[in-house]
Amino acid sequence: MAAAEPKFEGLKVENWSKKLKEYIRILKLARRPKRDEFFKISKIAGAAMALIGMIGFTIYLLLTVLPKVF
Repeated sequence: MAAAEPKFEGLKVENWSKKLKEYIRILKLARRPKRDEFFKISKIAGAAMALIGMIGFTIYLLLTVLPKVF
């Protein structure tokens, strides 16, 4: 009775090299953002994180304060 060979289709060297070539191609197309573009993206990302944090803190307060009132 022969043991079944394990299938490692996702780990073939050809697939890895193809993926690596795709990533290198994308990195070559990418450019560094200009200073004003970087700051605009940073402000938007910071505002989004602050908004999500406020929503989470509001939910936390509602779940901890409201049960004590009732």
